[in-house]
Amino acid sequence: MWLRYLEADSVKEGSVSSAAEDSFPTDIFLKLVMVRRKSGLPDSSLQEILRGKLRIVENDSKEVMLLFGELSARLLSIHSDQDLIVVTFKTFEEIWKFATYHSLGFVSHCMETVLLDQAFWLNCLEDDDDDAGIDVQINEQMLKLMYKGLLIQEGTFFALYPVTQATETVQADVELNGHQHVVALETTGGGSLWTVESVTNGEKSQVTKTSVEPLIPFHQWFLKKYAGSIGLFYDLPTGLSHPIGVGFCVATMNYEGAGPEELSFQCGDMIEIVGFLVACLQWFVGKHTTTGQTGFVKTTLVNPTDPILQSHELRILDEEEKSFFTAHGDFTEEEAMNLLKQISRTDVSIVYRMDCLEVLKSHSNQNKENVNLICNGERAATKERVRKATSESGDHQVKNSHDEGKAETLESLTEALPTPEEKSKIQFLVGHGEENIGSEAFQSLLLFLNSKEYSIQFKNLYDLSFSFRSSVFCGYTEDEELIHYLELAREMARKKKMAWAQKRICFLLGRLCARKLKFSQARVYFEEAMGVVQGDFMDLFLLIAVYTNLTAIYIKQKNKDKYAPLFEKVAALLLGIPNYICSTEMESEILKYALKKAIFCQNQPAEARTCFLLARLHTHLNQYEEALPFLERLQLLNSKLFSQITSSALPYYYTLGNVYIQKCLPYLAVSCVKLASSQPYSTFINCLKSIDFVIENTPKFHSLGRRGQMIPTQITPCLKQALFLADSGGHQRFCKAICLSLSEIYKQLEMCEKAIFYLKKGMNTETYTSATEVIDAFISLAWLYILNNQDDLALDILQSMVEAKSLNSKPPYLGVVYNMSAISLRKMNSIKKAAEDYHSAIQISKEMGFKHNQAIAQANFGALCLYSKACCLAEHYLVKSVELFSELETVAHDPDFIQVLLWLGQYYVNKNQFEQGRFCYEWAFLVAIKGDHIESQLLATQLLCQFYTVVIPSEAQCIIYNEYQLSIARKMSDKELEGQVLETVSQLYLSLGTERAYKSALEYTKGSLGIFIDLRKKEKEAFAWLQAGKIYYILRQNELVDLYIQVAQDVAVSTTDINIALEVFEAAGDVFFNGTWDREKAVSFYRDRALPLAVKAGNTKAELRLYNKLVELLLNLKTYEEALEFAQAALTISVSLAEGHLNERVAYHRLANVYLSLGQYELAEHFFLKALSLCPSPLEFDEETLYYVKVYLILGDIIFYDLKDPYDAAGYYHLALAAAMDLGNKKAQLKICTRLATIYHNFLVDREMSLFFYQKARAFATDLNVRRINLSPDQYYKGITRPYLKNTT
Repeated sequence: MWLRYLEADSVKEGSVSSAAEDSFPTDIFLKLVMVRRKSGLPDSSLQEILRGKLRIVENDSKEVMLLFGELSARLLSIHSDQDLIVVTFKTFEEIWKFATYHSLGFVSHCMETVLLDQAFWLNCLEDDDDDAGIDVQINEQMLKLMYKGLLIQEGTFFALYPVTQATETVQADVELNGHQHVVALETTGGGSLWTVESVTNGEKSQVTKTSVEPLIPFHQWFLKKYAGSIGLFYDLPTGLSHPIGVGFCVATMNYEGAGPEELSFQCGDMIEIVGFLVACLQWFVGKHTTTGQTGFVKTTLVNPTDPILQSHELRILDEEEKSFFTAHGDFTEEEAMNLLKQISRTDVSIVYRMDCLEVLKSHSNQNKENVNLICNGERAATKERVRKATSESGDHQVKNSHDEGKAETLESLTEALPTPEEKSKIQFLVGHGEENIGSEAFQSLLLFLNSKEYSIQFKNLYDLSFSFRSSVFCGYTEDEELIHYLELAREMARKKKMAWAQKRICFLLGRLCARKLKFSQARVYFEEAMGVVQGDFMDLFLLIAVYTNLTAIYIKQKNKDKYAPLFEKVAALLLGIPNYICSTEMESEILKYALKKAIFCQNQPAEARTCFLLARLHTHLNQYEEALPFLERLQLLNSKLFSQITSSALPYYYTLGNVYIQKCLPYLAVSCVKLASSQPYSTFINCLKSIDFVIENTPKFHSLGRRGQMIPTQITPCLKQALFLADSGGHQRFCKAICLSLSEIYKQLEMCEKAIFYLKKGMNTETYTSATEVIDAFISLAWLYILNNQDDLALDILQSMVEAKSLNSKPPYLGVVYNMSAISLRKMNSIKKAAEDYHSAIQISKEMGFKHNQAIAQANFGALCLYSKACCLAEHYLVKSVELFSELETVAHDPDFIQVLLWLGQYYVNKNQFEQGRFCYEWAFLVAIKGDHIESQLLATQLLCQFYTVVIPSEAQCIIYNEYQLSIARKMSDKELEGQVLETVSQLYLSLGTERAYKSALEYTKGSLGIFIDLRKKEKEAFAWLQAGKIYYILRQNELVDLYIQVAQDVAVSTTDINIALEVFEAAGDVFFNGTWDREKAVSFYRDRALPLAVKAGNTKAELRLYNKLVELLLNLKTYEEALEFAQAALTISVSLAEGHLNERVAYHRLANVYLSLGQYELAEHFFLKALSLCPSPLEFDEETLYYVKVYLILGDIIFYDLKDPYDAAGYYHLALAAAMDLGNKKAQLKICTRLATIYHNFLVDREMSLFFYQKARAFATDLNVRRINLSPDQYYKGITRPYLKNTT
């Protein structure tokens, strides 16, 4: 990955903290850019997808926070608008880890795992030739400054210091390549100078702050963690220009070996390097080309002459060492094939499939979105191929059974042969009895051990596991018996002068004594082994084992005088001899010493080799946590030392992945293997191995699939690369399996076109071994055609299989074919033929005893009956299906069973059998929970919410199920659904009408608001702001109402959609209009904001609605003149709409009320009568009759009280009384009869009519328990206010 400088306009990187008069940043920016892998160029369309996901995690950053915790960083904030993530670090170790992960490319892949959903890997990677991903860019300079600041805070650290600026004392002691050396530095004192201490001789001096540069984080960590390890540093060698190498070199001076193990030579002699020459060590093992002698050679006494050593080609491992990590994670072709079969496994040719649930929602013929573009010739060829495949099944089966018999015979013969290990296995019986056992008892053992050269049979004697105790020796129960036996053998070897046998026996005795913590006795045996055959390098592995074990004893006994002369030579053996056999855990101390020297000499190839050896040692000891830093450093050095990652480096990725899994770091683990599969040297097997690792170890980042856990779509790029490599590399037998796997992945996300493409590509590979496989493939293809609404193509395949008649011998296949055929026929409206095929499928499953298939076929038949409106038959078959499913204990939680229950529940609800419908819904809901089927739970919950909202309204039940639906949406990471559900729950709580419910509604509204902001759903965001303002209005928090409503308006205007703005402005006015205080604020929203937009948009309905609201509002506010203007405008629009008389009648009624309020009674009477004239005749509803009563009563009051015309008033009252009698409203009749009695008694002077109405009023008063008051005309006019001025609008 790249390290780049970033600039941000609105977010300033690197808040600083002061330390020792310097300023250091406290945070780092990560810039996330979507790029195409091959070109490295940004992709703007994909960047928008990434930015949308960043907006979501900006407010819900739990998963991102967990990821950065795994990456040893601390998340501070996310700025989605600038594609930035801000992180910080508290220790230099955190920076070291994070910088390593970034340099290795893990950070980018981890971000892809978190931020890119399952559909991305399929939807956005349609171009098979180019992959896409996230490039994480950081400011390298800022990271270095932060690293330095943290080191200064700690007080001590290691740094590089130029030799030219060193003091004379230090300069005399140390001279290194690059003219820099390592010093320990203390920053505790003040001032401009720091105290530095030489790591070689301990000399101290004062240096300026700017003259030192901290060591890189890994070196810093290693030197601090292992500060107490052995540190014998003599003069650091600087003679060789090449850090590490193999081949030949020439002696530069005469040298006489100080012991038999050191090689003597003359100036100009040619010396062959045995293994590797590591320049930072004092010794290496060399072979004199003239004398043939082998021994230790000082690196400072030779110069490279061999072209291999002088070339720029770096070789830090031999071929056998390169295979170490590969051997630990070997992945065979057989395992690869099993993996692909597991991915592509489907039961579509065995288990019946359910018809679509939408069949109950729409009985119309479905429009096919996918147009059939396949020519008739190709369709005919497909039919012929199906017939041919089904007719040849018998021949293929006979041939396959014959081949399988031959394979079994060969396998049995192979198993009978002994393995190479069994052939070479040699065991010696440990004797019992007297000590003076004869020499014959040890003859075979001594002959076996007396070989001068190394034999593979000696490996168990040298290795760390002490496996020789059981693999080489037998017949004893305790180690003491074996030690006694070997001591006798040692004496016998000494007597017979079998030096090599004596050496190996002493070595074994030393190891056994050390195992029992008898270090002094072990030392004696090891020293004897060293002295028996001195200067002989024939068995290098034995030499290494003796040297390392003896040195380990000296270290444990703290005998510095003894181990000091050996240490450099042991280090040279361990680093220089490839593939040596590990024999003691103390080797790690020697290797750490060598790593220190490599660091101080700045010898990166030697550092890489030492890291490899330490990682191998700790891995061999199952100390994976200790191995991890060295593995990471080795992988990083590989990428630096070589221009590109070689094939030998790939196994490190897989080893790292396994270690990360053991440390519960799943994001890093998956990133390792994904990165490995994308390397140029990645092989076909590497790709499949990566796929296996991802499937096995990918955490549950995404929701569950419909049928078990969803296959992670992150493996799609690996599968496509594997397909390319298999096709070009001669692995044709894998091509089919890979294509089928890709088809299955596309199918699970309902991308049927791509699924069909890869399935057909797999079918065209011609690698099928039996006709059964071909039949399976064609059935799968037919089902994909059905899912893709290409039912005619599906029928071509299915009917061809039936017509071939060879499936008669395979009833399970035939039943599946009939069931699928019926589904296609139903979708094509061939109801009769579909029913026949369903019947055949039911009969076959019944004869075969497959209850599960029978239940599915019964359910499909029931759905067909519902489609055909044969309700009784539908209920019969659906109930029968439920009964069959209930008998199957193993599939009681099957999604198909859930679907049948939901079908049956919908049927009962449509038939108004609500209790049965509710029972089926809740049963399906419980079964979905038991089976942990997320999508089924969602569907059942939605139907239950609809049931308790529409069918049997229950606010409490609605809240319960909607909150559960909310939890499902969060599990599925479906933010859009989550926002919708939060919005619904908020409305439900708001309808409860309590203060506690209002506060809950506010909380849910704010939750939905955050999601709509993240999703850039501007319309929903505006209404969410408005809903929050409405709730604050109800809670009387007036200071927040205007704020939230203003933001809602701003968001609506920002959409540039005039209709959305109109709706929001009107809804904002409704908040005050429907309230009980500050109602006058609604006027400005209606008149000044919403109404001009309605006029501009030409939305006459909205304009009329706003006029009506303004009229009513202004009447209540007693601004009658302005109300008259809007009432007249409303009347004009309602007349022009010509959408029935209702709007016009309302407009006349409101205008009449305005004139009434203005005191223009004649005009009020006129418009009330106009409103009444628009009422339907005859009256159909009680509400219409009640309207007659009210209006005629108002008219009577106007004429009687204001125009003082009792005669006309009596006429209106009579009409009102007739309507009230028709309605049967006694209260209205009491009021009207009272007024008529008053008029006839006092004004019209008709005693008979007055008495009549008086008696009727008295009767109504008695029924209603109301006391009637009879007033005189003067009192009547003075004491009663006009009743029509109340509630007349």
